[in-house]
Amino acid sequence: MSYFRTAILLAAMTALFMGIGFLIGGQVGMIIALVVAGAMNLFAYWNSDKMVLRMYGAHEADASAAPELNDIVQRLAGEAGLPMPRVYIMENPQPNAFATGRNPKNAAVAVTTGLMNMVSNDELAGVVAHELAHIKHHDTLLMTVTATIAGAISMLANFAFFFGGRSNENGGIGFIGSLALMILGPLAAGIVQMAISRAREYEADREGAEISGQPLSLASALQKISGAAKNIPNMVAERDPATAHLFIVNPLSGARIDSLFTTHPTVENRVARLVAMSQAMGGATSTLPSEPAPSGPWSPEQPSTSRGPWG
Repeated sequence: MSYFRTAILLAAMTALFMGIGFLIGGQVGMIIALVVAGAMNLFAYWNSDKMVLRMYGAHEADASAAPELNDIVQRLAGEAGLPMPRVYIMENPQPNAFATGRNPKNAAVAVTTGLMNMVSNDELAGVVAHELAHIKHHDTLLMTVTATIAGAISMLANFAFFFGGRSNENGGIGFIGSLALMILGPLAAGIVQMAISRAREYEADREGAEISGQPLSLASALQKISGAAKNIPNMVAERDPATAHLFIVNPLSGARIDSLFTTHPTVENRVARLVAMSQAMGGATSTLPSEPAPSGPWSPEQPSTSRGPWG
């Protein structure tokens, strides 16, 4: 999906938010809705990275604590033309990773210990490059804004149901209209949010493969992560599914279908694109592994012994 189409989807979400405000309180309601959304987005702009890192118990890992990981991030950041982001590790058995931050100068890459235990250095480089692609194209800020607007739409729709549906004698939308708004408003916002999220995942795969130069390593990592995530729950994400779209692979259980209601494309679709990209680059076309092949154990004090070009 192009940036133009992503902008259209984001504009549609903003228009939906304004429309709900207008239905509740006319022009005044629309203005109030915009003010509320602006305040929420301003808060998210400055604090979203700290909030999500704290939520997942991530701790910063410098070069002395995690030398191999920091070396991979630094090399790939240089390839991508980005400043070195902060590096975080989450004590979580599910293999996964995400990037956060309002801009490349204030960005962070966070990986789980489960990921470090499972993948080779080449595969880890593919995952890191994917996250750096999100940072490079400001996807971290985009997804924060869309999540904030989606949350505001849900809040506004609930407000309409409890306070705006008592009577429609003075131009209100009435009880039935408020009930429909409470259901359809957040649903529409969620569909738009998920469409944007899936589009950015495809683009980050493409850009990440270009940064690392190894599409098949990223594809192999996606297969390993997806296979393990089905059996290893991420309890923090399960408690707060609004953050699921941040991860490279959906951390939630039971969400496997590439439909309007998932935040991530299917891994099969993503791998197929990466294999085609490798073929176009003149790379290998060998069959990817179907089962995870752990390379660990790994800890900040005990680096993985699996070596590759980025090790």
